[in-house]
Amino acid sequence: MKTHVMDLRDGDRLRSDIFNRAGLHVLPAGTSIHKEEIALLIRHSIEYADIFEREEQDSFTGLNREQFMQRLKADYDRTVKGFQAIFLEALTTGKINQNMVDERLKPMVEMFDHSKDVVSLMIMFSEEDVNIYNHSLQVGLLSYYLASWLGYSREECFQIGKAGCLHDIGKSKVGQELRNQTEEMNLAQKDEMQRHTRYGYEIIRDSMPDIAPALVALQHHEREDGTGYPQGLNADDIHPYSKIVAVANRYVDLTAADRINGKPGLLTVLKKVYDLGFGELSERAVQALTRQLLPHFVGKQAKLSNGETARIVWNNPTDYFRPLVQVNERFVDLSVERDIVVEEIMM
Repeated sequence: MKTHVMDLRDGDRLRSDIFNRAGLHVLPAGTSIHKEEIALLIRHSIEYADIFEREEQDSFTGLNREQFMQRLKADYDRTVKGFQAIFLEALTTGKINQNMVDERLKPMVEMFDHSKDVVSLMIMFSEEDVNIYNHSLQVGLLSYYLASWLGYSREECFQIGKAGCLHDIGKSKVGQELRNQTEEMNLAQKDEMQRHTRYGYEIIRDSMPDIAPALVALQHHEREDGTGYPQGLNADDIHPYSKIVAVANRYVDLTAADRINGKPGLLTVLKKVYDLGFGELSERAVQALTRQLLPHFVGKQAKLSNGETARIVWNNPTDYFRPLVQVNERFVDLSVERDIVVEEIMM
């Protein structure tokens, strides 16, 4: 609905992109409106914004940041346990209960709709011990965010998020010993592991009428340059939802700790995903991820490769992953100081 900027409320969500009179892109569709966004619209002399219909006031109003994050963490842990039950059902019956999935996911999505600090959420999730259940939930929630940043409707965002949560359901049919194996797999083991995409397709196809989540389970390891599996599809043949979930899945995969180097920093992970957007992954989805996450790094504390702790002050528009940082009273431009990098972003 078309609303005057002075009538916008905290939590309103844009239905469409906003441009100023000079044609400059000010805010993307899907943005959650708060006082900073309203101030930005006023500075650009924008009078009206097209927002989604408002829903009834929720139970999150009045929570401070710490209370909100505590509640989010509790809901997250509860939802992970719920997905464990969903995977067990898939293992024992070969099917899943769609209503159970919806019931587990909707509370998390409602909380995500009220959080602006995406980076803090990503940091919180990356601190979890990785298993198939919280991996699936993280991919689903990031897929939900990505879909909203790409301008999908609220209902489509939920469906894409749900498909993301179910993308690895086929692994319920892969032996736990193989799933947990840390050593390099032989060819037979790799072949069996890759079959989880087809197993997932079959489980979802037999459980719900919508074919899109089944295609996501089948295609989330396909790559736009044809190097993926199981079918070696090219960009034009991959379902749009699958492209979004593939980006979310790769991002979450890369945040996992490495046996040799430990857990990588979020900026390092984002840079790797950004590079994959030039061939393997959907450039549009990768650009949305980069464009939305980078501004949230500003103001965050960061650990530098030289051991110093800094605060990120500004993102360099010509070198996204080498920001201007402040160390005590000293400013350091990492696009100039090439021997120093950001190793870790902190909440």
